[in-house]
Amino acid sequence: MSNINLIDSFQEFKDFKNIDRPTMMSVLEDVFRSMIRKKYGTDENCDVIVNTDNGDLEIWRTRVVVEDGFSEDDDLEVELLEAKAFDADLEVGDEQIEQITLESFGRRAILAARQTLVSKILELEKDEIFKKYKDRVGEIVTGEVYQVWKKETLVLDDEGNELLLPKTEQIPADYFKKGDSVRAIISKVDMLNSNPKIIISRTAPEFLQRLFEMEVPEIFDGLITIKKIVREPGERAKVAVESYDDRIDPVGACVGMKGSRIHGIVRELKNENIDVINYTNNIQLYIQRALSPAKITSIKLDDEKKTAAVYLKPDQVSLAIGRGGHNIKLAGKLTGYEIDVYREADEHDEDVDIEEFSDEIDSWILDEFKRIGLDTAKSVLALSVGELVKRTDLEEETVKEVLSILQAEFE
Repeated sequence: MSNINLIDSFQEFKDFKNIDRPTMMSVLEDVFRSMIRKKYGTDENCDVIVNTDNGDLEIWRTRVVVEDGFSEDDDLEVELLEAKAFDADLEVGDEQIEQITLESFGRRAILAARQTLVSKILELEKDEIFKKYKDRVGEIVTGEVYQVWKKETLVLDDEGNELLLPKTEQIPADYFKKGDSVRAIISKVDMLNSNPKIIISRTAPEFLQRLFEMEVPEIFDGLITIKKIVREPGERAKVAVESYDDRIDPVGACVGMKGSRIHGIVRELKNENIDVINYTNNIQLYIQRALSPAKITSIKLDDEKKTAAVYLKPDQVSLAIGRGGHNIKLAGKLTGYEIDVYREADEHDEDVDIEEFSDEIDSWILDEFKRIGLDTAKSVLALSVGELVKRTDLEEETVKEVLSILQAEFE
């Protein structure tokens, strides 16, 4: 077998992913050179020719012809008598060039080479996967759910590479089963015990940014820029945008006609409430927009301490705070200011701070009302029992008892 077809000899190599043929052939040459060194002591006088088009391999060994009995190294020199048996025309000083067949190495050496080859190709493939994904951190990838575990989900990309979606990187409302299609952002790529570990995320702000770039051409083209994104995954997100073209309304472009552009993003994020805000350097106006949909009466800023005291009418307080406090928390993260909300008292409307009822109502119950922005008796009484139960973690019976105590104060 003077002409060895490697593609036929090593059929399993055709299944390797991410390895181009020239690279694979280079590895093959290295492996065969190693075999030559083991058998002949050196490969310096050997040429290994690999045809990258059809996988053919040829090994040629060159030795200098010397006088009989004068060979100092049989791996580099060949005595005249032996050379004449190979080619009668050879003389002292000539070069004997002979082709080495794969069979001449022996079965054991060939099996060892095969094992080494598989090992090298696997290692190279892992390196290629690592490099490929390391360069794609921050990009969106689509894959298919292969297995769901308690703490993470295994996703395969279109080439069968393994991606890990940890539970901590999933939106709370995410529910996956085998075969589902998943979109996420490539968050982190590490090499762990020589194996690439690719972490993807659906909770990262960058995931929302990439979705906007896909849905809004003006962002993709650079006419609108996203200044900052803050999220409570699955609950609420605030996106500050700015336009470099005065003719383009950045908020309108992001939302789309009748919400056509943002609806797809909201569905992807399991109905996450997305507020798109027009960015401005005017901090007061920025905070006012960040607290949308609440309408603010006035703001007092402390630029040194980065705090903002926001005053609103009583019916706007709960809107500013939002369900679970998400709205005010995200507004603070977006603007970089710690925001405190205060109810603007109506001078013609007598009210009582709920702390005044601490003798009759437990402090932890009062804290629940204050947590959602209800710090006066009338602000609590303004809401129905059902609404109060929904917004707080209190039982209906407890809420009714509190309303009864507060109501008695104004009778």
